[in-house]
Amino acid sequence: MKIDLGDLNAFVTVARARGFREGARASGGSASALSEAVRRLEAQLGVRLLNRTTRSVVPTEAGKGLLDRLAPALNEMEAALDVVNGFRDRPAGSLRLNVPVSAARLVLGSIVPPFLAAYPDIRLEVVAEDSFVDMLATGCDAGIRYEERLEQDMIAVPIGPRQQRFAAAASPLYLDRCGRPAHPRELLAHACLRGKFTSGAMPAWEFEREGDIVKVDPGGPLIVSVGGAVDLAVDAAIAGSGIIYLFEDWLRPHVDSGVLEPVLEPWWPRFSGPFLYYPGRRLVPAPLRAFIDFIRT
Repeated sequence: MKIDLGDLNAFVTVARARGFREGARASGGSASALSEAVRRLEAQLGVRLLNRTTRSVVPTEAGKGLLDRLAPALNEMEAALDVVNGFRDRPAGSLRLNVPVSAARLVLGSIVPPFLAAYPDIRLEVVAEDSFVDMLATGCDAGIRYEERLEQDMIAVPIGPRQQRFAAAASPLYLDRCGRPAHPRELLAHACLRGKFTSGAMPAWEFEREGDIVKVDPGGPLIVSVGGAVDLAVDAAIAGSGIIYLFEDWLRPHVDSGVLEPVLEPWWPRFSGPFLYYPGRRLVPAPLRAFIDFIRT
């Protein structure tokens, strides 16, 4: 039986992405072309490979078995083609990164423009979200995470500043009206602007001073989704609605301009910077290798 490799690759792309639209975004193709390729493969094999609903696409038992056997082989084929790509004067191809919104805003802004200028034949796609999805399942080549969120069995390369701080701040108007807290526990009596992950988790605010760690879970008038709606909370803090707790680098321009005032600065906790992480494959795709070399220099 002669099977088209393109049809096999289409099946793997859709199965990994759990959807035709998602697979199209990952591969740079069209959802209709992927659908036709999978339909053609199923007809040739005489077995259903994917269960399709309006909400999701999930491999059948036969599809899962085929995916488990195919994926390593296709990865090796991609790696072999990347060897050829390495002989080009300039690396070419697509690079897809899955990153937190904070990294897209605070880390990649200074890296991406010069990288694109240095490698004009590379097409970079950045998927910014804060749901901590499986980077490989979304069809990405690499991701950015902080140390406590790194997936196992991945290679990690430092990217961006190696030390960061969380900061608390509020408008001078709010602090003149409601007082300036001297200890983190005093935040419990203040209006605080909180962030919540898509999972529903709302992390406590953590402070540290000379080894003394204090965690508080204050209330307040506004809760926003972490990532996409954080700027709304920043605007609310500037307008005097309450105290915000966020990456220092995110708040720094507003603090420097005077529209926000630092709160409890001696208690701001430090944490290690983010990492670029990727699978420990024997051969790294040329665009990803170029990006790794670029951030290392």
